[in-house]
Amino acid sequence: MRACLREGRGGSPTAVVDEGLPVRSGRPLTDDERRRVPALAGTSHAVFLSDDRSPADGRAHERPVVSARFFTREGELPACGHGTVAALAFLAAHTGRKECRVDARVSGRVVKGRAVRGTSSSVHVTFEAGPIDLREPTSRELALLLPVLGLPAAVSSGARVATLGRPRLLVPVTDRSALAALSPAPDRLAAACDRLGLLGCFAHSPGSATARVEARMFAPSIGVPEDIANVNSSACLAAHLFARHGTTRIDVDMGDALGFPSTVTTGTGHSSHGSPSPPVDITGAARIGQVLHLSRWTKGPNAH
Repeated sequence: MRACLREGRGGSPTAVVDEGLPVRSGRPLTDDERRRVPALAGTSHAVFLSDDRSPADGRAHERPVVSARFFTREGELPACGHGTVAALAFLAAHTGRKECRVDARVSGRVVKGRAVRGTSSSVHVTFEAGPIDLREPTSRELALLLPVLGLPAAVSSGARVATLGRPRLLVPVTDRSALAALSPAPDRLAAACDRLGLLGCFAHSPGSATARVEARMFAPSIGVPEDIANVNSSACLAAHLFARHGTTRIDVDMGDALGFPSTVTTGTGHSSHGSPSPPVDITGAARIGQVLHLSRWTKGPNAH
């Protein structure tokens, strides 16, 4: 799948493996085998859809929900936003319907998606991100990370640590030229993030009331020196900009430095029912690319 397309092009190549297909082997894949799939498919991430299509909440009349797990070559992730976009678009594309509801179970939470077919075989999916926690970064976090990123201490006033699945540093830069110039050493950044227990660093152009933001996500700790599209970090940025400026919608452009232009659209509203974080809706477009038959295993799974 190409997830988070920008005007029908680019997007993050993401392997989607449906382990429920009858052509798979007679046993489930092991986690070590799942870790090898991104390299075999030439992607940074892979999504594995289980064949346990049980109803949500265990109610027989509910439509079945597919469980999704996410892997990079370094191991499993508790969540992956662009992987969720790819999984929901994959499921929607196989319904043959122009509009539909598609759900996936991610780390025990049912992600409820809405899908609409677009042009050029693309599918636009929208779903609500999970709870987002925002806090001020510590002086130690800034002291370790800003020098590796090559950023001055002056940017620290706008930085936040945001958690959606895993914590990551959101850090603003002065303009798009400064963003394009970032070139952190992967080994040094991975070591710093590992010491701090952070997923990575999400650098972004200024975004107060502006509707469009450019960003780059560096996450070498999970085997991704730079992510083409990082949906969860975009949702975290949306929550931060809403809290600071009241911004209700942003389009986050990523992937240009890697030659894969990608866009994630977020919409943020006021929290309800005493929720500590505002609800953030994520919209991304995806389409099925190459169909690969991973022959590493006898009658192995299909990857899309």
